[in-house]
Amino acid sequence: MTLTEQRKTDDGRVELFISLDRDEMNAAAAKEYSRKKNSLTVPGFRKGKAPRAVIEKIHGKFFFYDEALNSMIQDVYKNALDESGVEVIDQARITVEEMSLESGVKLIFSVMPYPELGVNTYKGLKATKRIKPVEPADIEMELNSMREKNSRLVAVEDREAKTDDIAVIDFEGFIDGEAFDGGKGEGFNLTLGSGQFIPGFEDQIIGHCAKEEFDVNVTFPEDYSAENLAGKDAVFKVNLQEIRAKELPDLDDEFTKDVSEFDTLSDLKADIEKRLCEDRDERVDIDIENQLGEQLARELDGEVPEAMISSRIDELVRDFSYRMGSQGFDLSTYLKYTNQDIEAFRDGFRENATNQVKVRLALEAVARAETITVAEEDIEAEYVKSADNYKVDVARIKEMIPSATVKRDIAANRALDYIKNNAEITEENEAAGGEEITDTDEPNT
Repeated sequence: MTLTEQRKTDDGRVELFISLDRDEMNAAAAKEYSRKKNSLTVPGFRKGKAPRAVIEKIHGKFFFYDEALNSMIQDVYKNALDESGVEVIDQARITVEEMSLESGVKLIFSVMPYPELGVNTYKGLKATKRIKPVEPADIEMELNSMREKNSRLVAVEDREAKTDDIAVIDFEGFIDGEAFDGGKGEGFNLTLGSGQFIPGFEDQIIGHCAKEEFDVNVTFPEDYSAENLAGKDAVFKVNLQEIRAKELPDLDDEFTKDVSEFDTLSDLKADIEKRLCEDRDERVDIDIENQLGEQLARELDGEVPEAMISSRIDELVRDFSYRMGSQGFDLSTYLKYTNQDIEAFRDGFRENATNQVKVRLALEAVARAETITVAEEDIEAEYVKSADNYKVDVARIKEMIPSATVKRDIAANRALDYIKNNAEITEENEAAGGEEITDTDEPNT
């Protein structure tokens, strides 16, 4: 394979002219003949015994050339990209310019190269660092959540049912003295105040004690799903078998030992405060990056190729479909229930995808402008880190992610750090009533 020419076209694409000489093609065609002859039926010959010339006379003189080219094309394309140094963002358009038994094959790969756009301004961008200190109430909320997770249900016998209790009931509904289908249940656990039953039903259980029998009078909503019940008055005969209440554990050192690695409640509170602070710091940092990214995208100088936007939309759609799958749904079912077609659904990701691509290209432009370099050991370290995160071999990660992609990722992250360090970041303390303090003494990150 020889790369004979590399040419830019008016529409921004690059054409790679490839030559496969006669000897190379003949060797590949002979290999295809050996591989396929046993599967071909040729009149007058047993399978595998028909000469190549006879098969080509029947199927055409370029039959094995075509088969050889189909088998070779991916390797030829990869070698052409490696030799040309072109990074591409879409599938190649392939043209067979010439096919000759005497001179071989000439191909043209038309590709869209990865763009190197410029960026106008990237120093002195502005962002607001919105600081919200962790309050005692935040810690209490976390503790209460832990208590909820470790709560237990206990039978209540010394009081009436109230909101948030679980009422264990038998019930049967009647309209005009006649029982109706679907209106009967036994041993049903109903959380009072949950709105699980029609309006008014749960309210009339509140105030009753366990073992009581009573009537509940309700009116079905006009838009009720069962048309035969919609708008009808009904009487439910209810037997309140049992009242159950959630019992929360005491918030003390014993609780701490049961639910954590700590021995004292004070140590647990300190750990919660530390984790909440770290989480808020991370969210604040992400918010700053988003603010800077929005400005950076507007400073991008050049046209973003549609292929990059479309590719990013594909990734976002795949991510959404994966999340749906983890919840037991598939994308087609989601589209059906939301009354969308796939094109309209994809279009909903366009704005976000476009902005993400612009930010990425702008970061890469900054990396070039500031001559940000990435060493081979940095790339190797990133491979090791990814392999550890995904619990796979480093070799497998290297097969999945080209080193050029890893290099661009590292450079983009370093460019983002550079932008943050050179940004004008104003602090806004929510707990202090929104007072703004501008930090100009040292870089903000």
